[in-house]
Amino acid sequence: MPSTYARQLGVFVGAVAAIVVAAAATATATNSSTASSVTPASPASPVPTDTVYLWDSVAIGGGGFVTAVIPSRSEPDVAYARTDVGGAYRWSAKEGRWHPLLDWVGEDQTGFLGIDALAIDPHNAANVWLLAGIAYLNGGRSAILRSTDYGKTFDVVDVTTQFKTHGNGFGRQNGERLAVDPGSNQHLYLGSRRDGLFTSSDAGKTWQRNAALPVTTTPNDVGLNIVLPDPASVNGGGARRVFVGVSRFGSVGPNLYRSDDAGASFKPVAGAPTTLMPQRAAFDGAGNLYIAYADGAGPHPDKRGLEPMQRGQVWRYAIASGAWTDITPAGWTRPFAGISVDPTNPRRLVVSTINTFIRQGDAKGDRILVSNDAGATWTDVIARGFKRDAAGVPWLEGHAIHWAGSVEFDPRDPRAVWVTSGNGVFRTANIDAAPATWTFTVKGLEETVPLGLVSMPGAPLVSAIGDYDGFVHDDPTRHGRIHKPEIGTTTGLDAAARRPGTMVRVGDAMLVTRDGGASWRKTATMQGKRGQVAISSDGATIVHTPQDSTTSFRSGDTGATWTPVAGLNGNRMRAVADPVRGNVFYAYDDKALVASSDSGATFAPRASLPAGGSRLIRAAPEREGDLWAPLRQGGLARSIDGGANFKPVFDIDYCGAVGFGKAAQGKTYPTVFIWGSVKGVRGIYRSLDTGLTWQRINDDAHQYGGPGDGHFIVGDMNRFGVVYMSTAGRGIVHGRPVTQ
Repeated sequence: MPSTYARQLGVFVGAVAAIVVAAAATATATNSSTASSVTPASPASPVPTDTVYLWDSVAIGGGGFVTAVIPSRSEPDVAYARTDVGGAYRWSAKEGRWHPLLDWVGEDQTGFLGIDALAIDPHNAANVWLLAGIAYLNGGRSAILRSTDYGKTFDVVDVTTQFKTHGNGFGRQNGERLAVDPGSNQHLYLGSRRDGLFTSSDAGKTWQRNAALPVTTTPNDVGLNIVLPDPASVNGGGARRVFVGVSRFGSVGPNLYRSDDAGASFKPVAGAPTTLMPQRAAFDGAGNLYIAYADGAGPHPDKRGLEPMQRGQVWRYAIASGAWTDITPAGWTRPFAGISVDPTNPRRLVVSTINTFIRQGDAKGDRILVSNDAGATWTDVIARGFKRDAAGVPWLEGHAIHWAGSVEFDPRDPRAVWVTSGNGVFRTANIDAAPATWTFTVKGLEETVPLGLVSMPGAPLVSAIGDYDGFVHDDPTRHGRIHKPEIGTTTGLDAAARRPGTMVRVGDAMLVTRDGGASWRKTATMQGKRGQVAISSDGATIVHTPQDSTTSFRSGDTGATWTPVAGLNGNRMRAVADPVRGNVFYAYDDKALVASSDSGATFAPRASLPAGGSRLIRAAPEREGDLWAPLRQGGLARSIDGGANFKPVFDIDYCGAVGFGKAAQGKTYPTVFIWGSVKGVRGIYRSLDTGLTWQRINDDAHQYGGPGDGHFIVGDMNRFGVVYMSTAGRGIVHGRPVTQ
């Protein structure tokens, strides 16, 4: 008979030794060190107290949408990149790699990994500002992140009550909507999505609405997407001339405004294209403004069909005379997005298309065009000759430069050009070469959305990834082998505990492997796409809950036939197989632990549990009925009788994910890892003694926004102490202990 969590709590009081927190936060959110140390609290913990962890990402190699790259013209060896869900990065030409800047964000700041705009002080590359926030995370919390040391540390200015942003929204590659006045780094402009134009006179510490610009928002919710103070107009400590682009068609209202009095007043710019929207813009330093246009905000068509992203143009605006010149490459009607002017030659331009899928080597993607005569003629450098250098990232085969929303001459060497892509960043050392070689330049930049991970004794690590299937990782520090055949986003992944090498994964198709991921075979049928999947410990039964389905299905013949599951009802159900008994599955349905002892045919409640927990409960390896349930605000609960009774693990006041790794030397129970709060301190913890004591193994500089939608923390079953965690877009976090 189901027992209540309250009754279990009363029974359990005093039954477990108090959890000892072996480490408190040892660094602030501004610490950018890659190593963290933990120190013992009092009383002393029986676990090691000299543990030092190194933190990095599992090597995948890019993978996500880099929405813009912005080189510094004052310090050419430095560039910054922003992403839609994976934070921001700084490029070091000397090291040839990117450095992540936002690994310090906490779980209450996960949305800060969505960067909607980035601005560099034009006279000092150490000063950088980010507009951060994602509409569907942390209640839409938004902030200006300010740094004066190249992004090593940041001040957080919460602007949520004034305006909200959406780094993963439409038009996220437009811009930049955040700008530093070239006459004073104390003066900044910001074009918001819904609330109009804002300015700051104290380097972004405070913001004021500038009502002189009459536009607040736009029908597509993108708003003011370009803000450009003109360096040629600096007078009296600030730029007098400012241009603001608006993400709307001219039929709705003007989409380009101009101020000639430092923002005191604005007027529409006459003659701008009315059937297109501005994407990005650049000054040439010789009195002209160049603008790329498309018939939508992008990077892809909207679902309403109002912004198809099929057509575009490139225009030159003469600032003094107000004359417009259409310089669209002859014969081209495709949408354009990125545009840049050679800092050493005002007549040399580069533009990129977007949402254009034309043959590009072994795949289809965007085109990049160069002009040496201010747009009178253009050369399609991809058509002239294309060579892609994957830089050792094997999965890039068959994947193109696409969603090329930002293209920039490299001020360090204007023959070189950067271009961003839906899968990372590319750079050519010489755009005039025939063919030009485009090198995948993502070392240190890991932006993927991890959705599943499996570690089994004697086997490589296996992942499931949004957009790029997932990988077999023979070594977490080296690029893995992408799953073949590729199906795109893989939402669910599971392994048969007692059948080594047997796994199932699901996305728009379902596939099974019997050889550890070396080969996968599609199931004959499915009852729905994506969602979650579980496989019994003996590999005989699959339970699948499709996306947006309130019914789960089971198959006992590797997907040849399916029958509905009784008692496992509701969206996003997530069955978990018992690691010993092949006929037993468990699940948490937001009110109870439900279980099946007939190979997933029927589920019935066993014990009540608090609502609001993670659907990803865990079964301890090689132990029958040993279940751990991360209940978020309800803490962490454990059952050793197959879910009939649960007892709370004391002093854990929050638990977002739990997982297991190889046991410590001399121990028989696996190492337990959690993302949670122990006595009010949130972080990654491990226990070597079945949850009696805990040691924090990360610090405040390595929080990664928490486990994100993947909600997993997984210990390595082959290497003691090694742990992996999902993120909202920063890839798979990889922590390993080192000896001091």
